[in-house]
Amino acid sequence: MIAIQGFEGSFHQIAARQHFGAGVAVQPCRSFGELTAAVVSGNAAAAVMAIENSIAGSILPNYTLLRRAGLRVVGEVYLHIRQHLLALPGQTMADIREVHSHPMALLQCTDFLGRYPHWRLVETEDTARSAQRLREQPRPGVAAVAGQFAADLFDLALLAPDIHAEPHNYTRFLVLTRPADAPVESRPNKASLYFEAPHASGSLARVLTAVAAQGVNLSKLQSCPQPGRTWHYYFHADLEFDDPARLTDTLTALAPLTEGLQVLGSYRRGRMAKAEGVGAVEEIVKAVTKETSC
Repeated sequence: MIAIQGFEGSFHQIAARQHFGAGVAVQPCRSFGELTAAVVSGNAAAAVMAIENSIAGSILPNYTLLRRAGLRVVGEVYLHIRQHLLALPGQTMADIREVHSHPMALLQCTDFLGRYPHWRLVETEDTARSAQRLREQPRPGVAAVAGQFAADLFDLALLAPDIHAEPHNYTRFLVLTRPADAPVESRPNKASLYFEAPHASGSLARVLTAVAAQGVNLSKLQSCPQPGRTWHYYFHADLEFDDPARLTDTLTALAPLTEGLQVLGSYRRGRMAKAEGVGAVEEIVKAVTKETSC
């Protein structure tokens, strides 16, 4: 059982199937906190958790959840996100007065939604759940922002396709497990780290210089505030490398320059499906929809 944030038809479900296969069973969770708790407690074998979007940026609370939960990162999934405006069959653009969706989805569609200043934007807990409610509790004049999978599952009309601001709209998901259940990756080429830099002039610059000296690509550096320590931060870093030995050398170089250095996981880099045409993600959506309708 794989924990996902959201409900049936969500992008999290598609990401889980992309990583684990179309037949994987999922455990929907209402929040990311509930998702990590499901893995920590053993109620779920693993979880797929969104961590950043190419348009809206990082989901900062999830970095804190990841650190506090003590889970291991064992993989990643890049999912091409296509957001659509969905409505009940027969509705037109002129009928719409309210649009419901997750705040991240609304943020990804700001340019389109801004063309209709009279629309009331209603933030919800999930894109797919917004689509499901629209079907179960039909309200003329209400639309939802969600994906094609949700439209097919809940028999909603595609009022306006691809309304996200950037066509190359991707969300990156991390695959998480308990440390005892984490598989050993023989040839990792990416790692996620946690560290703190001394609160002194030039400390972070020395860390970055040390990483560069090892020929490692720093693909992500995210600062997060430390509760109870005003203006102090910890850092989440993602490193990419061709040879696992480079990671070992990098950790050795960083040890005297950082505090609390911890490897959250080493794994194989995820693959990004092409944003144009029918790629891997669209094929998964087709397969999932076909299974659901049988």
